[in-house]
Amino acid sequence: MEKEVRDFLELGLLDKYLIGATTDSETNKVEAYIAKYPDVKEEYEILQVRLELAAKSNSINPPSYTLKSILETIDNQDVVKLLPKRKIPFWYSVAASITALIFAGSSYMFYNQNKILLNENNVIAEEVFDLRSDIEKNNNKLDKVIRELMKLNNPETQKYVLRGNERAKDLKAVAYINPIEKSSLIDVVSLPELSEEQCYQMWANLQDKMVSLGILDINDRKLQSVPYIEDAISLSITIEPKGGNIKGSLENLVAQILLIKDN
Repeated sequence: MEKEVRDFLELGLLDKYLIGATTDSETNKVEAYIAKYPDVKEEYEILQVRLELAAKSNSINPPSYTLKSILETIDNQDVVKLLPKRKIPFWYSVAASITALIFAGSSYMFYNQNKILLNENNVIAEEVFDLRSDIEKNNNKLDKVIRELMKLNNPETQKYVLRGNERAKDLKAVAYINPIEKSSLIDVVSLPELSEEQCYQMWANLQDKMVSLGILDINDRKLQSVPYIEDAISLSITIEPKGGNIKGSLENLVAQILLIKDN
């Protein structure tokens, strides 16, 4: 049951209407609700039945001599001639029936329109909620991009371009390293195709070992963070078995660049 209908029934106007105790404005309101809401109409009919049953149960049968007394009184009074009841024209009854049908049809139409509007409002509310969620996600992405751009535009950020050797001529990746903020970004520009059993892996080269910075994928052609290695002297890219290696080898080297150290 709709909240509006429930609130109306709790006012008790139907009971007042049945006993003729409503004001003109209350009467109009009750009749409008009965016509508009099936739940109100049903409650009204139930109250009518209850009122009728209560009246019958509380009625008192008159004494047996009452009818005889009334008849004797009538015989002693002058007879008043009643005028014949004016017959209601047939067209008037038809017009009244048509009006009632139109009113019922209009009420049903308004009820359906109200349900449609309610459903549309629910759909719009859900779309607004989804839109707010999308806006929040986009704002988070935009914030991330702005932070990355700030790193790129930082005067302390150093740019390194890694180009492939004879084994991977079309390979190109750009590394952005900021030794002050200790951050590293990599932008994969192009990677030649490999077999399904191979992959490209990036390394930071120290004096005595190579530290993995992760696997490069052509499908991830976007600016992404990689670990910053404090004492790295160079960056390199190798071709490794699918899934990458724990230890790097210069035998698989396809690109390398020395890192500039500040004095």
